[in-house]
Amino acid sequence: MSQSHQQASLPGCPSCEEPLESGDLFCGACGYDLSAVPAPPDDRPTVAITVPARSAGAPGAGQVEWPRASETDSSDLPAPTHRPADLPGVDSGGTPLPTAAPAAVRFDEPDGPAASGDESGDASGDFGPAAPDPRTVEHSAAGSVAGAKLCVACRSGHVDADGYCENCGHAQPRERDHMEQELGSVAAVSDRGLRHHRNEDAFAVSSTALPDGSPAVVAIVCDGVSSASRPDEASAAAASAANESLLESLPRGTHPQQALHEAILAASEAVNSLAQEPGQAMEHDQHRHQNAPACTLVGAITAGDLLVVGWVGDSRVYWVPEDRSSPPARLTEDDSWAAQMVATGLMSEAEAYADERAHAITGWLGADAYELEPHTASFKPDRPGLVVVCTDGLWNYAEAAADMAAAVPADAYERPLHGARVLVGHALDGGGHDNVTVALLPFAVAARGAGSA
Repeated sequence: MSQSHQQASLPGCPSCEEPLESGDLFCGACGYDLSAVPAPPDDRPTVAITVPARSAGAPGAGQVEWPRASETDSSDLPAPTHRPADLPGVDSGGTPLPTAAPAAVRFDEPDGPAASGDESGDASGDFGPAAPDPRTVEHSAAGSVAGAKLCVACRSGHVDADGYCENCGHAQPRERDHMEQELGSVAAVSDRGLRHHRNEDAFAVSSTALPDGSPAVVAIVCDGVSSASRPDEASAAAASAANESLLESLPRGTHPQQALHEAILAASEAVNSLAQEPGQAMEHDQHRHQNAPACTLVGAITAGDLLVVGWVGDSRVYWVPEDRSSPPARLTEDDSWAAQMVATGLMSEAEAYADERAHAITGWLGADAYELEPHTASFKPDRPGLVVVCTDGLWNYAEAAADMAAAVPADAYERPLHGARVLVGHALDGGGHDNVTVALLPFAVAARGAGSA
């Protein structure tokens, strides 16, 4: 990802980048009129995804039918919990479901109830070096010895206990160099890329049950800040903490948007704690400035008829309708220098992203961030589609929503793991300059009966 990050709770002057104080009306250095700079938008309300998200945020568009608590917090998000009875449900015969909340059910382990094999017969939750090269779309384990791992280089030799191919002698990748996971309908793939010496990305995918028994599916993707210390640890800690927070709060009946807001805060605390651990300077990075570990985070939740996204940093969520005749959309806004220049009208999008400072992030998780400002938004899609959750290692090669949709294979809705592999391969074929991670989460819309609105 971006090699630098900037303190952003008190942004710099859009004209000369001089740091500002809270309440300043003019820049003390150059006299720039700060009243002309539009305030950053608040978290967006729920909207129906019928057109690209940038034009779908009008007030009052698409009202959420999710039950709201009677109070809201300072971010105008739903209060943390609901009673189980606030989420009524009926079975297929129309009989009301029991109002008592079921025991929390989680599906985030590769061998858990929601795990399923991928299309090639490999173990779906395999995180190790047996994962196939993502640049090859199809692969086959035919003829392999049961339980044996195939070499990622020659595709035919078995891997010995020391991690080398018995056929070609190729050393197999480290565990985090290439990771894959598929749980039910959600899948994720992460790869070191072609230029980095390690993978500093991390992800978590899981599923749990809401109080009415309906499923909630989660995808979290984190990107370590390369200019910070221990970015790989930061991303892993953030992804794990956010996932655990959601698996705890969603079964209690917490509104998904509030749950994701809280999960980002939990992830921030996990990353902050890394800076407090003594004796953690990295031996291999003794020449790097030992600043606080940091990462970005982006996540998505599907729950009932809601799609909820949340983020800090420049990792993104895209919406790709299953019917490709409908327009795709980008559902997040970057916390980056380029996005800030575009938002203030000082540069066009093309100019801003062509600048060498484009990928300097202005929001991240880490102890050296002044104030954490999680962004959340909820949507109510009116058609089935695919949610693409990714780091900039992918979207650098498919930045516009239309470009991302074109890179997504036509069958990704039915085969998300296959689709994630293809997208990682797209980034590697484009140059693979960064770590690349993508999670695909299909969103299904329930069929409406006759007379439905």
